[in-house]
Amino acid sequence: MTFTSTTRIPVSGITKHIGALGKAREFGILVALALVVVVATAKNPAFVFSPDGWRDLLLTPSILVLVAVGQAFVIITRNVDLSVGSVMGLSAYLTGRLFIDLPSLPIPVVVLLSVLFGAVLGLINGALVAFAKVPAMVITLGTLYAYRGINVMWAGSTRVNASDMPKDFLAIGTGQILTIPILAIVAFIVLAAAAWYMRNTRGGREYFAIGSDPAAAGLYGLKVTRRVLTAFVLSGALAGLAGVFYAARYGSVSSQAGAGWELDAVGAAVIGGVAITGGVGTVWGAAIGAMLLMTINRALPILGIPDFWQRAVVGVLIIGAIVLDRWLAVRQRRQLIESRDQS
Repeated sequence: MTFTSTTRIPVSGITKHIGALGKAREFGILVALALVVVVATAKNPAFVFSPDGWRDLLLTPSILVLVAVGQAFVIITRNVDLSVGSVMGLSAYLTGRLFIDLPSLPIPVVVLLSVLFGAVLGLINGALVAFAKVPAMVITLGTLYAYRGINVMWAGSTRVNASDMPKDFLAIGTGQILTIPILAIVAFIVLAAAAWYMRNTRGGREYFAIGSDPAAAGLYGLKVTRRVLTAFVLSGALAGLAGVFYAARYGSVSSQAGAGWELDAVGAAVIGGVAITGGVGTVWGAAIGAMLLMTINRALPILGIPDFWQRAVVGVLIIGAIVLDRWLAVRQRRQLIESRDQS
């Protein structure tokens, strides 16, 4: 009788980590982002290797990163928030008006009020979705126009200018620490906190369970309504913080601030691997998707791509991300079935 034996090849921890990184859904987007930066820098070294180039590379995506992280929370619960651009615009205008109408308010209080204002607008969205049981796309499409209409009525043809806001506040939008923009640092801290919460807490994991199968999550005893509500509140609060960033970064706020950002936020999340059907994705992926979108917008003019094709490239990216997501889901299901049949 002969015996055959198999020898296990020891795998180091570093190899396991590299393997896991390669399998991560965000890895391909990270590689695409690196390629865009490398190609644009090869065409024009000032794209990165100049004080403004390095600053803009980090600063430009910061606002969209915040909105995309909030959007990821909502999409993971199998919903969508199309009103974040309007929430951001209203919060940005509120920030400017508070400095004009209540000049004695300290800057941190103004920032806190704007974030809370965004959270309240998100709460309205969440309440309508969670309690009225109306699809989120319908509700937030309505509030997109409602919030924008309020902003237009409030601001009219006027705008908040840099001269209306304190210099210390505007310095937040242009300041740097060790060559890294302050807004980029704040965005990274918010992103890291959100990622830790989603990965390491029971509440964070419940968002994925609800997005994977809302009915099963309800039967299991998860508080589906509360989680959906908090997802929209977080999305609104982060859009409010993005409005503060917008006012500090650009120093000028009109009634059209944030117009169109809702689609960029959804696109960033989907490109970053957050499944539009819910239950799958990470806030890191959404953030990388936001960085890729904004970096492409800066890089394509340098590469001589006309404006029309710039939007077309973004559209192709979104379609490609959805197709890839569907392909990965089908492959994963097939692998699970094969594993079940072999066991």
